[in-house]
Amino acid sequence: MRKTHSLVRVAVALLAEPDGRHWGYDLGRRSGVRSGVLYPMLTRMLDEGWLTAGWEDPTTLTERRPPRRYYELTEHGKLELAGTVRAARADRRFSALDLGWA
Repeated sequence: MRKTHSLVRVAVALLAEPDGRHWGYDLGRRSGVRSGVLYPMLTRMLDEGWLTAGWEDPTTLTERRPPRRYYELTEHGKLELAGTVRAARADRRFSALDLGWA
């Protein structure tokens, strides 16, 4: 996958909680990546095997809303995204980004 500022921002957001469930809206908010870029990127990550996806169980919802789709990092995804962030730290093009998670 091509290393872009958006990819690096999303990688940092995902790796902040590598074993957690991530919701698209929250990822967009934490990374600052707009939905028109985020969701195609998440689809590519799913295709690459970096993420798995699922849906909330509607029977466990306490609010009146539809179930949300969540994303979880695979072990392969953790390695790939950590490598992406390491490479970004060494690349001057990404020097303006906050890459301080590890």
